[in-house]
Amino acid sequence: MPTYEFICEKCHKPFTLLISISEYEKKKFRCPKCKSLKVKQQVSAFQTVTSKKS
Repeated sequence: MPTYEFICEKCHKPFTLLISISEYEKKKFRCPKCKSLKVKQQVSAFQTVTSKKS
């Protein structure tokens, strides 16, 4: 499952969610601290595993 990083626009607390793509498409994210729906997704790095050696 993908990991998404967010920041709450109300309390400014960053948080990470590990959710499926179908859950992500519903756009119903809440801040775990203040329960606000005013959250903004952050740009984050990602890592992938492949079968080829580089």
